[in-house]
Amino acid sequence: MQHPLFIGHEIFRGSSYGRFHPLRVPRVSTVMDLSRALGWLPSEQFITSPRAKPKALEVWHDPDYLAALQRVEAAQEATSDDLARFDIGSVTNPVFPEIFRRPATAAGGSILAGELLADEGVIYNPAGGTHHGLPGRANGFCYLNDPVLAMLSLRHHGVRRIAYIDIDAHHCDGVAEGFSSDPDCLMISVHEERLWPRTGLIDDDAGGNAINLPVPRGFNDAEMAHVRDALILPKVETFEPDAIVFLCGADGVVDDPLAHLGLSNNAHWDILRGLMALGAPRLLVLGGGGYNPWTVGRLWTGVWGVLNGHDLGGTLPKAAQDVLRALTFEGNSRGRNPPEHWFTTLQDARQEGGVISRVVRQRVAQLAARDLPSVQGA
Repeated sequence: MQHPLFIGHEIFRGSSYGRFHPLRVPRVSTVMDLSRALGWLPSEQFITSPRAKPKALEVWHDPDYLAALQRVEAAQEATSDDLARFDIGSVTNPVFPEIFRRPATAAGGSILAGELLADEGVIYNPAGGTHHGLPGRANGFCYLNDPVLAMLSLRHHGVRRIAYIDIDAHHCDGVAEGFSSDPDCLMISVHEERLWPRTGLIDDDAGGNAINLPVPRGFNDAEMAHVRDALILPKVETFEPDAIVFLCGADGVVDDPLAHLGLSNNAHWDILRGLMALGAPRLLVLGGGGYNPWTVGRLWTGVWGVLNGHDLGGTLPKAAQDVLRALTFEGNSRGRNPPEHWFTTLQDARQEGGVISRVVRQRVAQLAARDLPSVQGA
């Protein structure tokens, strides 16, 4: 694989969870449009995501649950039993026109990535990152769990040691259920403490290589840089993975409506650069959370820029600005009065904060001192 590959699909352009749901905003389509407007997405680097068939999803998900998703999509109605058994039709996981096809397309991209990475390379699937999905139940906007399916696909194609790094503001409870106790998977999650789903406590290592770092509100770029350099990169380097899966959720940045962290998009890009520098033969980058169309679109486009070595600074050309100016954010105060730099730049001003809090330093030191069982036993 000579160049990074981008997996996308037009299904994400018009699909919405509903007018009042946080996932009403366009995300993947913005990244595709913005990357093309910048000249960063030639056809030879773009792959249209396949839709995963139910049989492929059954390596992780229960057949009864998958059948319910397909039936509900066809009927556009969930029964009381669907709600009770599968949480389909709840406020969080509503019925919408593509309730099976959309997540199955994101999952299909992640499964395909596992196959394509058998021979090494770099792949970006911004539609992926639905890390809350459970085997038999929708959970936290996630109907399927494509990170788990991606890692199972990597395993199926001969990749053994996987480092899974997740910096979404919400803990990856679904991925933890699948992989936190796996000795050949290093799982690191950096997430806002006491934020839903309120899992991922610092002492929860699941008897394996799970490293959970809950961070306080207002967590800034300087603190994330400390986490990166003192915890994430040393642990991944020691683990010597055959593949890195990086979930780059955008909900930890300032101005995201669902979390309370204080990061700029520079923090995410800097972690990605650090992971790339470790030289693992395979890298899969997934999306995740992010509910402000401008902040998530700019951040995830920058991810593609980092993967390809592009300059992320400076003023955007008019075609790229036009993509951003066409976005709307109904029902949100920032959407009514967006700052000009959301239209004219990719790169945020850094949110250094000037101070690394004592609690962050203490927690990082505690986790950095923890041995990795699989490395000891190797």
